[in-house]
Amino acid sequence: MAKKYENADGSSNIKSFSELRQWQKERRSKKKDLSFVVSRADPEIALLSANRTEPTVTFVGHSTFLVQLGGLNIVTDPVWASRMGFAPRLAPPGLPIEALPPIDVVVLSHAHYDHLHLGSLRRLPGDFVALVPVGLAGWFRRKGFERVEELSWWSETRVGNVTFGFVPARHWTRRTPWDTNSSHWGGWVMRHDSDGLYFAGDSGYDDTFRRIGKKYGDIRVALIPIGAYEPEWFMGGSHMTPEEAVQTFEDIGARYFVPMHYGAFRLADDTPKEALDRLNAEWERRGLPPDRLWTLEHGRTKLWPAEESSR
Repeated sequence: MAKKYENADGSSNIKSFSELRQWQKERRSKKKDLSFVVSRADPEIALLSANRTEPTVTFVGHSTFLVQLGGLNIVTDPVWASRMGFAPRLAPPGLPIEALPPIDVVVLSHAHYDHLHLGSLRRLPGDFVALVPVGLAGWFRRKGFERVEELSWWSETRVGNVTFGFVPARHWTRRTPWDTNSSHWGGWVMRHDSDGLYFAGDSGYDDTFRRIGKKYGDIRVALIPIGAYEPEWFMGGSHMTPEEAVQTFEDIGARYFVPMHYGAFRLADDTPKEALDRLNAEWERRGLPPDRLWTLEHGRTKLWPAEESSR
């Protein structure tokens, strides 16, 4: 029997059929304005193709980013899919997959379809190595990807000049009815010299983030999810609210916050505008510096400030 993975507190986050039915009943009674679409910026393709020195982050959509760090081109949770199940994508990917530079590393947070899309993986340019949670390497090899390394929580590996650490999250995973929690889930800390980037993957809120911040420290940029939280009684163990995302940012001790996991797929009852409105309200309520919140349009590339990246 395949190993089953859990959260740090022993929970599995599996919902009962009656809970799922109750959510769907609630959902039918809600009226939501779905007209808001996340803005799109013209991608800086020439910059991204030529760059091997400056640290950058480019928002493709949902949990997919192109990260350039330590001379590497890194893709997080690659999903360029035009649909998620029967639902069409809310906004096109900000950076066409054909416009990517050669990819050196793919990091996976977990195996849910909105984070791991086989068609996108097969279209990525470059001879990349896939860094995946423990339990998922076999799936990759069965699909023809030989350059794969799986990591357990708190373990690290090095590719080129960048160290990748796999860190805990509070979530769960499944791709079929028979493989529930048969691989793990988590986030990634990527470090080059004194530059650090944290990719949270998908997670509910708990004390995990304080432990990550304490272990790694000096994280420059944090990519943290803000969407798929409603209804909170159903989603709370697996997804965080925008307010909890801000607390996560403070727990990590990062300098810049990039929100993600909103605006591309409708996975829960909240809307992208609701998520952003709550995020901005909480940021203002806490008196946090406006320039530390990087709410990126799809396709926007952000270069880390020179004085920051040189520390």
